[in-house]
Amino acid sequence: MKSYLTHLECTACGATYSAEEAHRVCLACGKVLYARYDLVRARRALRRHLLATRPSTMWRYFEVMPVRQARNVVSLGEGMTPLIPARNLGAQLGCPRLFIKDEGGNPTGTFKARGLSAAVSKAKELGIASLAMPSAGNAAGALAAYCAHGGMKARVFMPKDAPLANQQECSAFGAQVTLVEGLIGDAGRLSREQAAQHGLFDVSTLQEPYRVEGKKTLGYELAEQLGWRTPDVIVYPTGGGTGIVGIWKAFQEMVELGWLEQATTRMVVVQAEGCAPIVRAFHQGAYLAEPWVGAHTIAAGIRVPSAIGDYLILQALRESGGAAVAVSDQDILREIQTMASTEGIFPCPEGAATLAGLRRLLKEGAIDPSGTIVLMNTGAAYKYLDTLARPRNQAGG
Repeated sequence: MKSYLTHLECTACGATYSAEEAHRVCLACGKVLYARYDLVRARRALRRHLLATRPSTMWRYFEVMPVRQARNVVSLGEGMTPLIPARNLGAQLGCPRLFIKDEGGNPTGTFKARGLSAAVSKAKELGIASLAMPSAGNAAGALAAYCAHGGMKARVFMPKDAPLANQQECSAFGAQVTLVEGLIGDAGRLSREQAAQHGLFDVSTLQEPYRVEGKKTLGYELAEQLGWRTPDVIVYPTGGGTGIVGIWKAFQEMVELGWLEQATTRMVVVQAEGCAPIVRAFHQGAYLAEPWVGAHTIAAGIRVPSAIGDYLILQALRESGGAAVAVSDQDILREIQTMASTEGIFPCPEGAATLAGLRRLLKEGAIDPSGTIVLMNTGAAYKYLDTLARPRNQAGG
């Protein structure tokens, strides 16, 4: 297998950079860099039917992944998570083709494993030995695990109220953990400062080019699992937005590869009412999202007041004819119970938010219930037991 990675490209100004050197964001404008591939050559070399003979991990798509040498891949078996028909929920909602993409079976229990496997692997290939990142919790756990497996060092910065499971797993994996007063933005500032002072490479969300490459495999998997079709709707819990823009990137690549005729999926953002900068910007017709003041929600993964990739998320929504909706913490708590008792899937709060969002959009007539609809459960609720045990009147504070 051979990667057809060619270069890095700025998603805003189009500046290009070598993929053989370590880069974070565009040096010209400070925006997000994407990995680009020679998809013409990849199309000739790889036929989609051959994927069935490959291991059931996200690295089955090696030709369109950013690591050149397979020996540099740091993998714990992430990817190819089940796409589960939600027949009971579908019957209740009047959605006969409702599915749940359950990411809770990934290493460390969430979809963050995908992005960090890709980022750590590429860092290893580039000779980077020490990584840092801010995180609401789950990404930190994944970074710590993959750095441990790759023989690398990790330093993570998390808000003090990050789930206890995340704090404990990071320490167990050998990462240096710093708890920060405030929110993810405060952790991010400290992470960047410490990275500059101590020679660490900061892998913050969309502030390096490769985490999105791991997340994009969600799009490849969905198409493969649906017989090389894309869903009519994907409902996605959105904080930093790496997943939603990664899926949209994957669909565009598959069209160029000839694996899809076209991408017709409507991308739907779900955020919490206590932190909904993308939802607000979308409904205002804006192309950037102003930072959210006083962010609060029990769903730590979507408590992101300001996202560097805001323009990419909003672009994906508009190009796909998508939608954006905010839901309450009370709705999220209720839907955790609903999804668990109805389908046997114990979703993280972010995953439950997708069900709350779908329910609201169906009520508003904004989604065709007869289409193929995928709810993205980004992780397992077992990582949040301390959060879910709080009294409900404290859950959103």
